[in-house]
Amino acid sequence: MISAVGHEPDVTISVFVADLRAATPSNAAELAVPEQNEVRLQVRSLSGRMLEAMVNRTALERRRVEALCGRPIWHTIPQVEPIGPRALLDLLLVAPCTGNTLGKLACGITDTPVTMAVKAHLRNLRPVVLAVSTNDGLGASARNIGTLLNCRNFYFVPFAQDDPLHKEASLVADLSRTQETLLAALQGRQLQPLLLQK
Repeated sequence: MISAVGHEPDVTISVFVADLRAATPSNAAELAVPEQNEVRLQVRSLSGRMLEAMVNRTALERRRVEALCGRPIWHTIPQVEPIGPRALLDLLLVAPCTGNTLGKLACGITDTPVTMAVKAHLRNLRPVVLAVSTNDGLGASARNIGTLLNCRNFYFVPFAQDDPLHKEASLVADLSRTQETLLAALQGRQLQPLLLQK
């Protein structure tokens, strides 16, 4: 609380209980509102710290996955391009497969390591399994799901609406069915039922 009566000779009760005392109401406004430059510096500092924390966390998680796999992660387009010519994989799992990735795969866009890995892998007519996780699976992404269901060598982990009452168009794969989906895909068949009820 800032006391700012504006008349120096007057003393009110607010002067005794206030956290700060200002000589005038204009002075009180200056004390109550921080300077823009200070706010900008603080936002810049916090943004930098947040970015540094995200980079550190990503590096930590990458090291954990690499330790688990026993080899470096492929995370660039040049690293995944040889998947096709060298026939490096028997099967490729995309999990989670977002609405963005579904759209790119359905339209043949290969501008990310994931979409390039899928394109390269499909050269060998081997299965690609998609574990859908998208808020618009029954909206804009429904067309893309339909397109990919009609393409050779694409298979889906069975999925359901994750929250029909609050997110009507949202779909999420049942990841507990991933292993059996992979085995079915290696045999050239889509695991059924594809659409699950929760």
